[in-house]
Amino acid sequence: METLVGGLRAVELLYRGIREFETGETTFLQSKTRLNTPSLGTIMPESFRGVAELSDQCITLFELELTQALEAGIRLRERDFYYKWISVYMPMRFLGSSSAQTWLMQMMDTAEMDTNRVCFELSPDLLVNGEKKHMNNVELLRNRGFHFLMTEFGGASCPLMRLGLYPVDYVMMSQEIIGYLNKGERGLLSVDSVVSFIEGLGAEPIADGVTTSNQAELLYRSKCRYGAGALSGKYVQERYLRKRKED
Repeated sequence: METLVGGLRAVELLYRGIREFETGETTFLQSKTRLNTPSLGTIMPESFRGVAELSDQCITLFELELTQALEAGIRLRERDFYYKWISVYMPMRFLGSSSAQTWLMQMMDTAEMDTNRVCFELSPDLLVNGEKKHMNNVELLRNRGFHFLMTEFGGASCPLMRLGLYPVDYVMMSQEIIGYLNKGERGLLSVDSVVSFIEGLGAEPIADGVTTSNQAELLYRSKCRYGAGALSGKYVQERYLRKRKED
C-alpha cells in the first residue's frame, strides 16, 4: 500500500485546523485519509472505511496512517508550527487488540514523539458495537498520555448516553447540530444542552461544520471553545500548513 500512484502516495493524509473561537488560532490538527488508486482514482474515508474494517486490512491502514502523521508532526515541529495534537483515525479492531498499547508505545519511541501529541479519532459506531475491551484500552492509552476524540456525536443514529462509557478527552459534535443554531431559542437551548452534557462527562466539545463567524459566536456563547469547518480552513497536504502571520 505504501507506493506512489500518479506521483502521489497511495495512502495520503490531509490535515485541517481546529481553531479556538476566542483567539482564532489553530490549536489542533485533524487528519483525513484518502486512497489514491490506479483504477478507481481517489477514494475518501466514507467509501473505504466500512470495507476495510471487515478484516485486518484496517489495521495495516492504521499503521500507515499513524506513521505518516508522526512524520508530519516532526516536520511541523521543525518549522515551528504550533499544534497541541494531530488526530489519526483508530479502527475498532485495533482498539480491541491486546497488543495495542505495546505496539503504540514502540511507535512513539521510534519516532521520538510525545504521546500527548497524538489524538485518536473514534467512530460513533463504537457507542453501538463497543465492548469492555475497547473501554479498557481507551483508559489504558489515556493513562499513557494519548488523547481520544469521539467523532460525529449527536447525529440522528448516535446513542448519546453510551458516551459515558468511554472516557474520551474530546467530542466532535456532528454537523447536524450546527443546523439547530438557526432554529430559534429552542434550537440554541438544544445546542447548549449537548455542550453541557459533553462537558459534564469531563470532555471538551468541538463543533464540526462551522462556516460563519455568527455560528462561531453562538457556539462560543454556549461554552463550546473549538470548531472546525470552512471557517477554520479546508483539508490540505501537510506542506501547505503554515504559521499564522503576525499582525
